Amino acid sequence: MPLLLIAAGGTGGHMFPAQALAEAMIAKGWRVKLSTDARGARYAGGFPAEVERQVLSSATFARGGPLAKLAVPFRIAGGVISALWQARKDRPDVVVGFGGYPSIPALGAAWALGLPRMIHEQNGILGRVNEVFARRVNKIACGTWPTKLPQGVTGEPVGNPVRQSVLDRAGAPYIPPGDYPMSLVVIGGSQGARVLSDVVPAALAALPEALRPLLRIAHQARPEDQARVTATYQGAGMQAEVEPFFTDIPRRLSEAQLVISRSGASSIADISVIGRPAILIPFAQATGDHQTANAAGLVQAGAALMMPESGLDVPRLSAEIAAILQAPEKAEAMAAAALAEGRPDATIRLAAMVEALAGSPR
Repeated sequence: MPLLLIAAGGTGGHMFPAQALAEAMIAKGWRVKLSTDARGARYAGGFPAEVERQVLSSATFARGGPLAKLAVPFRIAGGVISALWQARKDRPDVVVGFGGYPSIPALGAAWALGLPRMIHEQNGILGRVNEVFARRVNKIACGTWPTKLPQGVTGEPVGNPVRQSVLDRAGAPYIPPGDYPMSLVVIGGSQGARVLSDVVPAALAALPEALRPLLRIAHQARPEDQARVTATYQGAGMQAEVEPFFTDIPRRLSEAQLVISRSGASSIADISVIGRPAILIPFAQATGDHQTANAAGLVQAGAALMMPESGLDVPRLSAEIAAILQAPEKAEAMAAAALAEGRPDATIRLAAMVEALAGSPR
């Protein structure tokens, strides 16, 4: 059985497409290993049981104090040495990196050993790790197109793979808003988003009195924000589930009349494959403002509204939510436009690139 080594970590934005590829390659008869660090392993719960976990040391200069930053090169070097030893013991046929600093050891070892290797970039702008390896891999698969690449480097547009649980609900019939219970999903990426917890509950509480009792809200909030977000909804008499992480997001998206979300690549892919109207609030500090680039496709297609953090306030957001929930035809058109932007075949395309790189299509 050929062996695929997937290198990913850091956030769900890296891990979810990696999980989708793992599911597809196992179905094709491949063995799959996941190389990540202890933090990345926390997002690996949805990977198939057949996937072997390889937890290696890694680090980033973006966190910690001066001493922690001094230790970064040594931790990365230790991870690369471990990855080299693992690769010599069980040589991968292909190594695929999905970004995040936990992918450094496996990609570094693959480069040193001359193994077939590629990266998948989810966003319209390369992440820091993928930018480092862009000239050191055989192929670059792009989730958002166009993707800004270094001079002389080419990529192949494949789309962003989504998990099987999302594919199972691809194109689920959309029920437009009306005078009945409506579902609204608020998601801020795998780590939550404080600005959404600051503004969204108050904006929903400011909706017309006739709308508020109809809403069934699922709001993803950081643990430290959970209590105050819950209190705001309760004070406004609205029914809401507030959790740090929802394990059943595909189901919730398929039942939603409206989604309010960050515009991370995986969130955009899930929203478009299922086909739901959205209000997108890009993360202002994202590298190269890549979340604004991610949102552009859905906005231009008429599937979503984009509100930058700099212009986000309670009255404006409340008005935009009401304008969608009180206009069923508009909401239905947005859902259809989102579905037209979806790439449910992204995993198939990416798996074909892996097989071609291995030189042994199955």
